[in-house]
Amino acid sequence: MPTSPSSVLFHLAFPVADIPTTKQFYVEGLGCMPGRETPNSLILNLYGHQLVAHRTPDLTPQRGIYPRHFGLVFLDEAAWVALLHRAKAKVLKFYQAEKLRFPNSPLEHRTFFLEDPFYNLLEFKYYCSASAIFGEAGLALVGDSEG
Repeated sequence: MPTSPSSVLFHLAFPVADIPTTKQFYVEGLGCMPGRETPNSLILNLYGHQLVAHRTPDLTPQRGIYPRHFGLVFLDEAAWVALLHRAKAKVLKFYQAEKLRFPNSPLEHRTFFLEDPFYNLLEFKYYCSASAIFGEAGLALVGDSEG
């Protein structure tokens, strides 16, 4: 990779139905910092990464967590737990409650999914072994078996 991870930020644009509801979920709920705003878009700071909500009338739920979801991989378990507790305290909608995936394996990780008011799914996880984030390719396991 030509640049170090600390020299870049992740950017993701995603669909929403309205900006006030977006602010309620992402700013008041998740704790994102709001940035520039228009009647049709809102820039959000999610743990130092740029999310941009764009208003659109075409919103439909998907079945299951695949193929589309986004989120964060926490490097610190306490930070993951803190967000989990915040999501519960703010009564955010859980699409999947917290659970342990691939227990007793190098891919073991804690995860939970939230669903925003516009059917966007967000996954937050913490790997017990940092090597599982990009490594452990020989295990050839990704996600759940659901389609």
